Amino acid sequence: MNRQEKAQIIEQLHAKAARASIAVVTDFKGLSVEEITSLRAKCYEVGVDYQVVKNTLARLALKDTEHGGLSEHLKENCAIALGYDDPVALAKALSEFDRTNKKFALRFGSLEGQFLDGDGVRELAKMPSRPELLSSVLGTMQAVPRNFVCLFANIERKFLYALTAIKEQKEAA
Repeated sequence: MNRQEKAQIIEQLHAKAARASIAVVTDFKGLSVEEITSLRAKCYEVGVDYQVVKNTLARLALKDTEHGGLSEHLKENCAIALGYDDPVALAKALSEFDRTNKKFALRFGSLEGQFLDGDGVRELAKMPSRPELLSSVLGTMQAVPRNFVCLFANIERKFLYALTAIKEQKEAA
């Protein structure tokens, strides 16, 4: 690989890391090509870039991004997963692959500049995803007006029951 190719890789990875809200470094040592391909496919489904890159190139690319703190921990063979929209989706995809494959390991990550160890990434995977959180917020927002409407409907209903009871009494008399 010549200098120009290396510079291009650094530039591309830097641009991706600057946009990413989460970056997770994984160990892929011992994985077959098919296993890495299936991991990349899972990552692609949730909008994540998974890239194997040399540590020196990764250090240069992550410099001056919010994930720059990962540079000092890069050792041995590693790959970087970058998530843009939903950090929980990335954590879930990698944690699921980690559970099913013993050779794969989550090393550490960075969530919007905050360092996470492997256990921190696994804990992040346990959280509800962005669509689940949005639906619960929407449900909570709709609960107040719905309860308000039900309250007034019950008042009207009880009033109608009282009128019906009065009508039945007068008809019986």
